[in-house]
Amino acid sequence: MTTMDYRILLVTATNPQSKLFIEHLQHQLDHEVIAVDTEAMPSMAEDEVVLVILDLDHLSEASMQKWQNAADGKENVSLAAFNVRDEGHAVELLSSLNLQGIFYRNDSVDLICKGIEALRSGNLWMSRTLMSRMIQLLRRQQMNSYRPACGLTQRELEIIGLLGTGATNSEIAEKLFVSEHTVKSHLYNIFRKIKVHNRLQAMNWARRNLFSVPPSYKRESRH
Repeated sequence: MTTMDYRILLVTATNPQSKLFIEHLQHQLDHEVIAVDTEAMPSMAEDEVVLVILDLDHLSEASMQKWQNAADGKENVSLAAFNVRDEGHAVELLSSLNLQGIFYRNDSVDLICKGIEALRSGNLWMSRTLMSRMIQLLRRQQMNSYRPACGLTQRELEIIGLLGTGATNSEIAEKLFVSEHTVKSHLYNIFRKIKVHNRLQAMNWARRNLFSVPPSYKRESRH
């Protein structure tokens, strides 16, 4: 892929400050950076790779979602956010937008250029702490997706998930650091909630309704 195949779009308000910023970027990147008005939506051909940098100081949530919709399903289009306030703001954005890069308000031009080069190479550009927070968030969302309408608790989901793998009561107890008596008590409540009468029916229920054992955050953090 040549540099001509790659476009960098900065979606921002057109003013002297943004023009100066773009000039700095172009000088350090040795690559054209195209300013795009916040209300515009340029065409993006399939035979080019496009990095769209969204200036959050000048874009509404609706405008950002419009860009997300335009990028959906297009492997050649990447989105990055610019002028992000802080890590908490970044988490909010990543919860609703598929962003490959995060640039904060206090980032230097040098750091922004380094990030753009990383994105051009097909890498993500965000801090390890941010990625760790997003992984935790995704795990919580995954846990919610495992929770059926019958109202199983997280512990009950862990136990029924392990039961579905064929684990014995003693193996479940060892895995979850609880007594076998506790496992049996949970199984009694589980059977009642999912309306089954024996272990085999419960195992079949788990295999139909759970894709894998739901994650246990505290247990993982010990390793």
